[in-house]
Amino acid sequence: MQIVKFNPFSPFINDRFFSTFDDDESWPTIKTNDGLDVYETDSDVVVKAAVPGIPSDKVEVTFEDGVLRISAKSEETKEEKDKKKVVYRQQRASYFDYTTTLPRAVEGNKISAEVSDGVVTVKAPIAQEAKPKRIAVKARAK
Repeated sequence: MQIVKFNPFSPFINDRFFSTFDDDESWPTIKTNDGLDVYETDSDVVVKAAVPGIPSDKVEVTFEDGVLRISAKSEETKEEKDKKKVVYRQQRASYFDYTTTLPRAVEGNKISAEVSDGVVTVKAPIAQEAKPKRIAVKARAK
């Protein structure tokens, strides 16, 4: 997603008039990826979600009815604002909200989550009934 400058006069006035205000370097751009990976190992379903700049105490992971939700929110606190001499200010807030269904039945009471280097890693052990089972093949007597 990219921040785009709104020009209320563009439908009415030629944009060349405003070309001096069109300095792309002065407008910050925000680029995002989906940032969500879901994969399986032999024993776990693993979900990784990008939450850059969010401390672990601001990340919430919930699991209900086979749906995993990872949400994170960080805003600059009043104390942080008061400690600074403001030269230029933009509101600093980061929000992430990922929701996914898991591809197999998991043991919900054994799910673990940790944050490292701006990535939340959730490990959900695959339930025994969802794991592949080996079936013995017998020869039929004639």
